[in-house]
Order: sequence, then C-alpha cells, then structure tokens
Amino acid sequence: MLGAPLLSACASAQQSFSQFSKPFGAEAQPSAAAPTGPAQPPSAAGNGQVKVGMILPLSASGNASLAAASMKNAAEMSLAVFQTANVQLLIKDDGGTPQGAQQAAQQALDEGAQIILGPLFAGSVPATAQVARTRNVPCIAFSTDSSVAGRGVYLLSFQPESDVNRIVDHAASIGKRSFAALLPENAYGNVVELAFKQAVGRRGGRIVAFEKYGGDRATPARTIAQALGQADALLLADDGEGVVAMADALTAAGANLRNVQLLGTGLWDNPRVFASAALQGGLYAAPDPAGFRGFSTKYRARFGSEPVRTATLAYDAVALTAALAQTPGGGPHYTPAILTNSSGFAGIDGLFRFRPDGTNERGLAVMRVASGGGVPVAGSPKSFGA
Repeated sequence: MLGAPLLSACASAQQSFSQFSKPFGAEAQPSAAAPTGPAQPPSAAGNGQVKVGMILPLSASGNASLAAASMKNAAEMSLAVFQTANVQLLIKDDGGTPQGAQQAAQQALDEGAQIILGPLFAGSVPATAQVARTRNVPCIAFSTDSSVAGRGVYLLSFQPESDVNRIVDHAASIGKRSFAALLPENAYGNVVELAFKQAVGRRGGRIVAFEKYGGDRATPARTIAQALGQADALLLADDGEGVVAMADALTAAGANLRNVQLLGTGLWDNPRVFASAALQGGLYAAPDPAGFRGFSTKYRARFGSEPVRTATLAYDAVALTAALAQTPGGGPHYTPAILTNSSGFAGIDGLFRFRPDGTNERGLAVMRVASGGGVPVAGSPKSFGA
C-alpha cells in the first residue's frame, strides 16, 4: 500500500501494489563468495517505458547464486502481477563482486535505468552507488549493513534496529522498565547494542546489566545471572544456535529465566529456538510470518521450489517501482521526496518506509516462542503513527 500522501496522486498505483502484497518473516543471509561460474547473460522482463535495473550475484558461488536465482524469480513474479505495469526490468549479474556490480550498474544506466535495485552484498553497494550518483539515479539495495546507506542509497532489508526498537517498545508497553542484555561480540551485536541503549533511553527505562561475549560464554553468563534479580527483561540477540547456547549457559550459571521476560530479534525465528525449553515464552520482533507463507505458496505454484527468505525483498522492490511508475503527471518517479514518503509502503513483509539517511523502518509483529513455532501476541501496525 502506498502511503497517504501518494494516495491522492496515484490511487490506482496504490491499489495495484496492495493487491498482492500482504504482510511476511526473518531474513536468510547468503554469504558473499567469489564467482565461480560464467557471468549470466543480461535479461529483461516487461516491456514498459520506465526502465528499472536489478543487480544480483547470479554467477557467484554456493548460496549466493541460489539466493540470486530465487530473487530473480520473485522479481519476475512481482512484475507479472502488474499486467499493465509501465516497467521494463533490466536484470544484470554482478558475480558477487564490487567490480561486477559497478559494471552491471553502468550497463543498466547506459540502457536508461531510472532506478537500480540491488546489489545484495554490502561490499558491492558503494561501487554501484558511485556510478548511479553520477546520473542522479537512486539505488534500493538489499544489504543489511546500514553503514552503506546514504545519499541516494536506500536499504530494503531486515535491519536489526527495527527489531530492537519494536521489542523494547513492546516490553515497555507491558510494564518492563529495567533491562539487561547479553550480546555477541561481533558486527551484529554492535548494531544491536547501539539500538538497544537508544531504545531503552527513549522509553525512560534503565539498563541494569550489560555484557558481550565471544568464545567464552560462561563468564558473561555468570555476571548477567547475578544481576537478573534487578531486571524485568533480558535481551538475547543472536542466531538460533547462539541464543540456545547462551540460554543454556545462563541456566548453568544459576539464572532462573522464568523470572525475567526474555526478549529477542528476528533471528529467533528459528526451529532451534522453538525447541528450547529455556526460551519458551520469550518474545521477539519479526514480520508476521503469514505474509511469507502466502508468498511461498504462490512461489511454489509458479516455480516448483521453495523461495529463499530474501526473495520477498526483490518482490517488494519491483512492486514498489512498478506502482510508482504508474503515477500520473509524467514527472520523475523515484525522487527522494517520493521514496522517503513518511507514511511508507506496505509489502509482503508488512509496512516499511525509507528514512532520509537511506536506512529503513519496518512495522513488525511481536511473536512469542512456543514449541510449535512463533505465536503472534501483537500484530504489525497498519500505519506509522506519531
């Protein structure tokens, strides 16, 4: 759904974007790798007048190329929904490298692309942006690394900041005021740390204990376990394996995790978390999984295989550009004012909006850990309120 300021200008585009974009779940990040196969020949989908470049690591090795193929399928599937779309999608292969991304961006721009979708990996985003900025063309990239966002570069990815803001806000809304956190000593943990401290401060809470861990989990677990009597809530932000290992370490250190509200991020949407007795009842922020389930059903029917989790990003990016290309008036379709519309857009994974600094904000649900999977306890917002 296009945001309110755009509704009056393009009601038909809003309707088109909404009709297939129902709310979706948590990101699967393929790892970057050097290309091993031959570069994929460029291809195009659609025959509209507005040209949109899409850069994916189609010939990279391993999971990267599998993710790229799934995202390409989702992009073409999205465009097919807009039967009258005024868009031609120019699909380019970057081989998973910055040099490949720069060449792919140059090709798309030379062919008249008015916006670039991609690339997938953080290391390739600056190379793409450097070329795009010379033509004043924006990029909507799929990296989760907020450091590569910036002037004319917007990230349509699942970013930890949105998870942390949502779960801390929800915890505060149910009366939690004293927070503890135990985070991994890595790039993800660093991002979560900053967002956590800002979110707790914004809600008038206090942090009573904070620790980070590397290879040694036992020592920080003991420190947190000793301080949990002062805490209402404990944030554990790690992948499924890491969260389960840390919950076990806390229990071994004498912590009674049933006396504190456990909080997590979208990485908790994992079978290992749901199977953990220690994590039952924990709350985490993530897109409503109903959206991804609906998308997956349609994807399987069309392609006979399962989509990667990041496929919805490609789907939503194409849906957004197709909808905006239908706006009347003949002016530029992808200006900063349009892309950073404060009311945002609704996609497969729910509501999202781009901030002027290129990062995004998502409207997320709050889920409770149960043995059968995540159970919604607070729905995704229908609009971005004040």
